[in-house]
Amino acid sequence: MHTQISAAKAEVVARIKTERAVAVIRTDSIARALGAARAAVEGGFRAVEITFSFADAAGAIEKLAATSDDLLIGAGTILTRNQVHEAVEAGARFLVSPCVLPEVIDAAHELQVAVIPGAYTPTEIYTAYSLGADIVKIFPAVKFGPEYLRAVRGPLPQIPIMPTSGVDASNVAEWFRAGAVAVGAVGSVFDPALIEGSNWVELTKRARDFIEAVRATR
Repeated sequence: MHTQISAAKAEVVARIKTERAVAVIRTDSIARALGAARAAVEGGFRAVEITFSFADAAGAIEKLAATSDDLLIGAGTILTRNQVHEAVEAGARFLVSPCVLPEVIDAAHELQVAVIPGAYTPTEIYTAYSLGADIVKIFPAVKFGPEYLRAVRGPLPQIPIMPTSGVDASNVAEWFRAGAVAVGAVGSVFDPALIEGSNWVELTKRARDFIEAVRATR
């Protein structure tokens, strides 16, 4: 499943690995999604994922895509074939799921869009990759941390892995040492309470701290 890949999709996958950090924005309205995304960008993120956690997530992606050609915009919590089409039509260039969903991976392949399913056990991780995942998201990455990634990469070194949740500025270097190709920044940076309170100054500061920690690992 990893033989044919369009140039555009290959460029997106390479960009995620170059940026090394994806801002994951999970909220409940277009206004808050765009506010948090702007804070992420101001803090240095260039890859932003808007999750399909509210009715008009596609509208937020479309508005964000219209603001900048330089941003790499993705859609998260993609659970159905219809959501794949909706996200891509809105301008998403990569798709993220919390679990291994063959129909989502297939739909992403048909549209030649990068797909990052979530998986946890070695079986799930390998299944996701064998179905054609471009990167596999370890999710949730909270409990066992970088040691778990290091253990998984022993027998499965060929699979590019991006931990999400459980990653913060204090441990991001350890995740990269364990073999992560990129990391997702969720609640530790984009705290739901800060988003709800429109505290963009604090969100920007946290985003900047996280990006500085990522850059220090190069």
